[in-house]
Amino acid sequence: MSHPHSGTAIVIGGGPAGLMAAETLAHAGIHVTVYDRMPSLARKFLLAGRGGLNLTHSEPLERFVRAYGERGENLRPFIEAFPPEALRAWSADLGVPTFVGSSGRVFPESFKASPLLRAWLRRLESLGARVQYRHRFEGFDAQGGVLFTNAQGAQIPVAADAVVLALGGASWPRLGSDGGWTQALAASGIIVAPLRPSNCGFEIGWSPQVQRFAGAPLKNVALSFGQRTVRGEAMIATYGLEGGAIYALSGPLREAIAQDGSAMLSLDLRPDVSAAALAAKLAVDRGKASLSNFLRKVAGLTPQATALLREAGPLPAEPALIAARIKHLPLKLKRPRPIARSISSAGGISFDEVDRGLMLTRMPGVFVAGEMLDWEAPTGGYLLQACFSTGFAAGAAAAKWIARNDR
Repeated sequence: MSHPHSGTAIVIGGGPAGLMAAETLAHAGIHVTVYDRMPSLARKFLLAGRGGLNLTHSEPLERFVRAYGERGENLRPFIEAFPPEALRAWSADLGVPTFVGSSGRVFPESFKASPLLRAWLRRLESLGARVQYRHRFEGFDAQGGVLFTNAQGAQIPVAADAVVLALGGASWPRLGSDGGWTQALAASGIIVAPLRPSNCGFEIGWSPQVQRFAGAPLKNVALSFGQRTVRGEAMIATYGLEGGAIYALSGPLREAIAQDGSAMLSLDLRPDVSAAALAAKLAVDRGKASLSNFLRKVAGLTPQATALLREAGPLPAEPALIAARIKHLPLKLKRPRPIARSISSAGGISFDEVDRGLMLTRMPGVFVAGEMLDWEAPTGGYLLQACFSTGFAAGAAAAKWIARNDR
């Protein structure tokens, strides 16, 4: 259904949250312009699609919301208003159907982000949305207008009836979201929690014996920290560990390191086998076999897993003690990887600063979406879903704000 164009809005940030806000505004008949500091849009979105674009997850909504931890209830109304089913329908309407993988994750049938982005940008253009590239957000002027620095270095003010901020977090800054907006918002009195790495690897400080296995996977392992245990895969890196299983624990691990200076992670190399069963297998005579070959044949350990066992000190002779180490290998994490190398970031604008439409209560007519808000989530479709859902909510609320003020 078409609308007579009425009112103007600017969206700052051309990632998924910003583009969804722009589309929602344009559908409502608003003249909308997207501003982005890069020469092209959605660069991080395209990078995420290189390994197969995980758009969302198919699990029940109650379980889905729990993935956001203590921010789940803050995000619930936005995810309920634009849930995974709506995101899949939206993608299909763009000519990019999706499917549910064996893990419950949802992917485009092409597995790529670029076809989806191209179709999306064509739709935005057909709706009359405009894009201004190479414009860096600098803050607000005394009249409430938005200040940008353009490609020529000139500072220009832009006024609009509503503004949607969707500048992202601070991970992968070379792709566009460098977190530079935090100072401008804090200067306006907005409470902004410091941006911190999320879904990141952790530094351990391996010996050369383990470093030589950099890039080797640890498949079907379990990582435990506190009361949480995560099954999945990790990967040995020269600096420590990375991969999905450790990303899922990155929040509590990061906070423990910030408080205590380090964190002790427990690695179970054979989660499907009990310690007693392992001990019984290890009690057989290994004859002339090397320890590494013996552990591979009897306990199913890869060479990299055996190297990790040795990293914790000389291996004991007693089968029960070797089994205990296989089941509970302690790893001391020294620090998270830098935020520039993280998949996402935690921190951002407090939910106490926005109303139910994601408008800043201190700055009427200014709305916030995506990773600028203070939430974090594991990989698996949760990151993108929250960006799409909050973008939709901010765009819809901004359109209502403009309509109400017009009247």
